[in-house]
Amino acid sequence: MTDATEFSHFDASGNARMVDVSTKNDSTREATAAGSISMSKECFELVKAGSISKGDVLGVARIAGIMAAKKVDALIPLTHPLPITKADINFTLDEARCKIDILATVGITGKTGVEMEALTAVSVAALTIYDMSKAVDKGMTINNIRLIRKSGGKSGEYIRDNR
Repeated sequence: MTDATEFSHFDASGNARMVDVSTKNDSTREATAAGSISMSKECFELVKAGSISKGDVLGVARIAGIMAAKKVDALIPLTHPLPITKADINFTLDEARCKIDILATVGITGKTGVEMEALTAVSVAALTIYDMSKAVDKGMTINNIRLIRKSGGKSGEYIRDNR
């Protein structure tokens, strides 16, 4: 097992702690995350046409993802409340696979990054699509939620390789 002191959210004794970012300089930071939700052909066609009985699934999922990015500190222990300055959620419909790809980009000028905000935005957008469409297809699958890239801060830029 890895020594707990290698992780920033644990002190030397292994106790959980919120990282002190007060001495860090503000910098422009951005993170992009992606994921997808697969569904039946019938469900996909209804979502695409905006014909699900609960309404505009993708419009509501976009708002849900943005709202989630703004509330990560209420969901994930030890994260900082952040005044995010940008949150974009985009959907790409893959008709051949009856799949909706979700891409979220979150930005801030601050002392800590927004990777968790982008990942949470994708997750909640996918969960909202599921919730609004489950009357048609309870077998939907949420897949491959991952960080695509991040920039800013001490660690600089990260771009995911194709693993």
